Amino acid sequence: MPPGMEDQPELSRNGQRPDIERAKTYTEGGTAIEVDGLELVYSDGTAAIQGVDMTVPEGEFFGFLGPNGAGKTTAIKVFATLLSPTSGTVRVNGFDVRSESRKIRQTIGYMAQETSIDPELTAEENIKFACEAYGVPRGERAERVSELLDLVDLVDVADKGAEEFSGGMKKRLDAATALVHRPPLVFLDEPTTGLDPKARNRLWEYFRRINDLGTTIFLTTQYLEEADQLCDRLAVILDGQIVAEGSPADLKREVGGEVLDVELEGGPEVRAEAATIAREFDAFSDAKVVETEEGISVTAQTARQYGTDLMVAFRDAELTVTGFNIRTPTLDDVFLAITGEELETEQMETDQTGVSE
Repeated sequence: MPPGMEDQPELSRNGQRPDIERAKTYTEGGTAIEVDGLELVYSDGTAAIQGVDMTVPEGEFFGFLGPNGAGKTTAIKVFATLLSPTSGTVRVNGFDVRSESRKIRQTIGYMAQETSIDPELTAEENIKFACEAYGVPRGERAERVSELLDLVDLVDVADKGAEEFSGGMKKRLDAATALVHRPPLVFLDEPTTGLDPKARNRLWEYFRRINDLGTTIFLTTQYLEEADQLCDRLAVILDGQIVAEGSPADLKREVGGEVLDVELEGGPEVRAEAATIAREFDAFSDAKVVETEEGISVTAQTARQYGTDLMVAFRDAELTVTGFNIRTPTLDDVFLAITGEELETEQMETDQTGVSE
């Protein structure tokens, strides 16, 4: 059961549509999350979060980007009052996570990595149950169920058991149950992990729609493309610390210039030699050079102008180039520039069971 479902307050009885109510909620432009010096140390001494400061305005689509074990889930559990911080101050929707946890739970939705729907219930029954648990007034439940089924595109399968659903459909239903009380802030903890591209895109569309209605979204993800497509602003977290923050476009600009990707024949020794040549190349004095699985990546203002000259230098050093490409920076390059390593994301699985998408 999602946090705080047992003590939700009754919602407005004014009968207005959720998009109208949400638009009014955000006219003042307040703050959804305020974090100052957050630290969380586990009993074994592991520092999961170290000195995190951040602010998330109301209505923003904010992302936490980082590899597994970086601290994303720990942070989101602190914000959702599922974990207590060791030190620092955290306020969510204006309430303190230590002293006002109940009030926070009443004003948030939380979608964990694992779905919490009941497979023995239908889609409609799952949402009805969530309405009861969250204290949605009886007179509003039927309309709320109808609105949410339409929002997540499950109207046609409303009377089918959730056990028949594909992974993507279960995720969408899970998201709907987290929204029955129309929370102004929703936490999404790696919501598309394990989904095939089609199912991911359907969820993306849904998340954009609720954000367009004014809902603040806090997303944790290890998918660079997901962060790039959805987030207004994001923070890159590594080993419990925020190492970069800004809009996807801002972070790409910080990388600077263009990116020259070079594929090389050979192992680590060849890549190391190529990286040394690139770093010592006069035209690339300002370049960021990192080794990749296939070769090296060079980011420089002069990448396009002098890229072919670097290929000649590799040939003179008797290194075999099997491919090269010049392109604009991506969030992958941001992560490479910050950490010196590629972001490892799990291989997406294709769910081919149950009702089709």
